Order: sequence, then structure tokens, then C-alpha cells
Amino acid sequence: MEITASSLDGSVIFHAISEISGFLLFMHQQIPALLQDITAEFDSRCENYKDLELAQREDQVKPALRRKHAGEMREAKRGIQRFQKLMAGVSHFQTALKTILTETPRFEKALLILGGNPMRPQHVYELSFFSGRSAGGEEVDFGKSRAAEVLCKKAIRGLITKNVGSVSYPGPLKLFLMVKAPSCFNQPVHFLPKRDFKYSNKIVPMRLSFKSKTENQSIDQFSQTGSSNGFAESDSDGGDFIWFQCRHVIKGLAFNTEAEGGIAQHFS
Repeated sequence: MEITASSLDGSVIFHAISEISGFLLFMHQQIPALLQDITAEFDSRCENYKDLELAQREDQVKPALRRKHAGEMREAKRGIQRFQKLMAGVSHFQTALKTILTETPRFEKALLILGGNPMRPQHVYELSFFSGRSAGGEEVDFGKSRAAEVLCKKAIRGLITKNVGSVSYPGPLKLFLMVKAPSCFNQPVHFLPKRDFKYSNKIVPMRLSFKSKTENQSIDQFSQTGSSNGFAESDSDGGDFIWFQCRHVIKGLAFNTEAEGGIAQHFS
């Protein structure tokens, strides 16, 4: 599946991988709602818990109201604890992704792997970025741009047309991130080098190719003029590319897939 983007800088790549990851978790029944909805509900519960905690500290609160607040705090805390590990996993996953996009001059490929082990996966999604340039040591603005928003929508629509997802609940799985980066990349807090990484050849990956319009224009110019401007640099600015495994894994949740009532029910 090929997707064209107006640009492919570090910020656009970050949002593409992040949103596709969340969408895959939902479609493979690893989370009870879209990740954006879970995040909004989780943040709301945390804020509500803090407000109730402050209200409990006030000296003039009546006993009946204090008991009511205590009950609401217990309910809010249960919901927070249920999703705390998931949200922490997502946060660490995104921090690692931002790190590699900030520190590598070129970003080529990522694998999103669902299963119990990255070498024996149940599902593999291969994301290739042509002319996927990151900042290469510069500061990156990871705010969601219009280009990122359009690209994410295209990618998710494409996945829907390919009937991505589990027919039946497979049980909790893990989402692993593998990225291809220059062998000189060194961030052991977030990534471990896996030079000889291979997964089971019984699994056929779903491939998504992201190309920028500027890359297509460069290819056209090359074919017409024979000029290699832009290509020599991209071939020489990273040397040997190898696989790195992200140390932060997002673990799916065990939940009732037939439950109704929206995301709020799963926080109860």
C-alpha cells in the first residue's frame, strides 16, 4: 500500500507511527477504544482525582460531602490504575520514537509487531519512509501539522480497506517497535541494536510505503537531467543501517469485548 505525503519530516513520521500504532491496538482488540479517547478519559480522571483530593483537604467540608468525595476518589483511582500501565507504555514508546527521529539524519523503516515475541509475531506491519528525513541533531517541533493529519487519515483509511484487525479476541498481545537506523546510533535507554533480527518467515507483513511529493519530483528531475543532487547525501549520511528494538513495549489489556456503554465503563 503506497501513500503520498506533502512532506515527510521527523514530526510527520512521528505522528504516522504513533497513530497507526494506536489504531492497530484498537483494531486487534488490545484496547477497548481508540487510543485518543482513552488518553482523553485518562487525563480527565487524573484531573478529577486531583480536584477531589484538594477538596478533601479543606477544613470546612461537611462530613456527608467528605464521604461522597472519598467514594468518588476510590472510583477514579480504580479507573486510573486500570489504564496506568498502558498510558505509561504509550508515553515511553513515544519518547523513544521522538529520540530516534531527533538524532538520526534519515529514517528509513519501522516494524510494528503484534505478538508475544518479536521473532514469533502474529501480525507484522512494515512502514517504509522514502525521503523520510528527521532533524539529525536539531530540535524538532512534534506538534501535529496539517501534513501529518492528512497522512494519518490516508494511512488509517487504507488499513480499513485492507480489513485490518482480529476477527475474534486473541487475548492480550504486546506491540513491539523495530526501527532501521545507522549503526552508530546509540541510545541504550530506549533502543537495543539487533543487527541480525529476523522474524518467522511464516508471517507475511502488511507493507505501507510513504513517499513525499518532493521525493517524486527529485526522481523525475534525475530521470530527465541525470543529476544526482540529493541522492549522494542520503546514501552517505548514515552508513550501515541495522535494526534496533525499542525497549518500551505496549501491552494489550484484558477486557470484555462485548461490553457496551463507551470508554467510561472500562474505567469503572
